[in-house]
Amino acid sequence: MITKTLANKIQQIAGLLMLVATLSFIPKADHKTLEIGAPAPDFSLPGVDGKQYSLKNFAGSPALVIVFSCNHCPTAQAYEDRMIQLVKDYKPKKVNFVVISPNSPATVSLAELGYTDMSDTFAEMKLRAKAKGYNFPYLYDGDTQTTALKYGPVATPHVFIFDKDRKLQYAGRFDAKEKPGTANAEDARAALDAVLAGEKVPMPTTKTFGCSVKWIEKSDYIKKQQAEWANRPVSIEDVDVAGLKSLIRNDSDKLRLINVWATWCGPCVQEFPEFITIDRMYRERDFEFVTVSADKPDKKAKALEFLKKKEASNKNYLFSSEDKYALIEAIDPNWQGALPYTILVEPGGKIVYSKQGPIDPREMKKTIVENRMIGRYY
Repeated sequence: MITKTLANKIQQIAGLLMLVATLSFIPKADHKTLEIGAPAPDFSLPGVDGKQYSLKNFAGSPALVIVFSCNHCPTAQAYEDRMIQLVKDYKPKKVNFVVISPNSPATVSLAELGYTDMSDTFAEMKLRAKAKGYNFPYLYDGDTQTTALKYGPVATPHVFIFDKDRKLQYAGRFDAKEKPGTANAEDARAALDAVLAGEKVPMPTTKTFGCSVKWIEKSDYIKKQQAEWANRPVSIEDVDVAGLKSLIRNDSDKLRLINVWATWCGPCVQEFPEFITIDRMYRERDFEFVTVSADKPDKKAKALEFLKKKEASNKNYLFSSEDKYALIEAIDPNWQGALPYTILVEPGGKIVYSKQGPIDPREMKKTIVENRMIGRYY
């Protein structure tokens, strides 16, 4: 039997635990960026190359550049090639570079992935590093964010340049122009040249522009967004041959992804959630996802039930005839008729992607984001 005294103690302990939990999720914007002159905080982080890194891995170099960046941010992607070139240019001067992803993958919403084909998981970091040929260690801090909390990056990318004694001499941007080809990391280069010459950096701090760091406590926002998506209305409309041809003609100003499916088609049902993910990633861009059900007209209610379960709040149609050959010809004469069938159509009706059978989700996202209608940066 629990005594009143014991009950009070339990309540006090519970209160303390709640306080600790609250303090551990103080908004990270309250944590200041490392000040000029401060020593570089140590870290121990895994790299995409399978190695574990700390400051001692970069000992002896006349300068150390630590950049907080990530996969998904359009600004970060806009600076990727400049960053790679910067490493090449300063390698002969024995400058060390390391890039750290501070983002918690659990708090990156699908709506924030409209400019990328990858989120910020460690596995996807490995893929991005390989795809771009990164010539620097790319480290993951997304699980605990302890390193990010010590350095205090404001946005991605955020550059920190330390001298030979590992005292901070510059914190800020690469340069003032995001669009590739309009600048060449002038601010970072000027800071590095000053550090290497043993001189004071002329402009030691600059403001940064980019995506905010995705801190762990943002999970509540993700839950709210998921609830909002779940509450969006789902409907399905009949469409005839003329309507299908109009869809393919694509008189809109959006890149249109069309998936032909059916409730009785196993592969269709299995891959359908991938399309919902894709829709939520790109629907705020010049992009539109459309489904066409090949179920019989009298199975419309069943098709709608499935769509509701999948929260498919995009445009959905059901072919109003049982003539499946008419459906095939209206969608794409090159289609042999097997389900699922997916096409990507530019305005004006140009089919830039077609696939009979299940798609490769990663290939699909890459195809979308690298289309001229979408793109990886502003």
